[in-house]
Amino acid sequence: MVATAHSPKPLSILLWIAIYSTVLIWSIIAPKDGLTWVLEATPALIAALLLAATYRQFQLTPLTYQLILFHCLILFVGAHYTYAEVPLFTELQHWLGTARNDYDKLGHFAQGVVPAIVAREIIIRLQVIRGEAWQAFFILCFVLAVSATYELLEWAAALLSEEAAEAFLGTQGYEWDTQSDMFWALSGAIFALLFLSRLHNRQLAALPPSN
Repeated sequence: MVATAHSPKPLSILLWIAIYSTVLIWSIIAPKDGLTWVLEATPALIAALLLAATYRQFQLTPLTYQLILFHCLILFVGAHYTYAEVPLFTELQHWLGTARNDYDKLGHFAQGVVPAIVAREIIIRLQVIRGEAWQAFFILCFVLAVSATYELLEWAAALLSEEAAEAFLGTQGYEWDTQSDMFWALSGAIFALLFLSRLHNRQLAALPPSN
């Protein structure tokens, strides 16, 4: 595959792998709860396998790879500490005087941004949907579906393990946590469409044809 001005270079791919691997190794060493680590980190592990399996056939834009990495790092940090006990956000909680550690909301915001850009890339490159308005509508629906599916998986996992339920769900006593999570995911998707589409379009235009 021929490299272009905006396609990932070997060095950037190696950097991606190095950052991912370093944070993964840190995350897996003495996590707060082993089962919670598995539940939280599994999506990041699956994402890396999918990227490796599809890299030669369907190379993504640098923006998409970078966003996926960012989301994986969020997952690894949350898996290590549990989402309710990430130290930086505990400090922010005390400083701002809020009732809860809101690291999980950052995770759900990323859960909107990243699937939105991934979905946008696929539907544009494969010409699944034509017309920007219909594309945006589908992407927002897709993100909400991803968010709802994740909430159902969280619920199922919590039912299977009552001990890890609170750490995995991260509700921290907030009764509207599920709805709030989906709102943050939707907000992330809207943010991605409004502020990242122009950069994404430039990188899409610079990509070589898929094999």
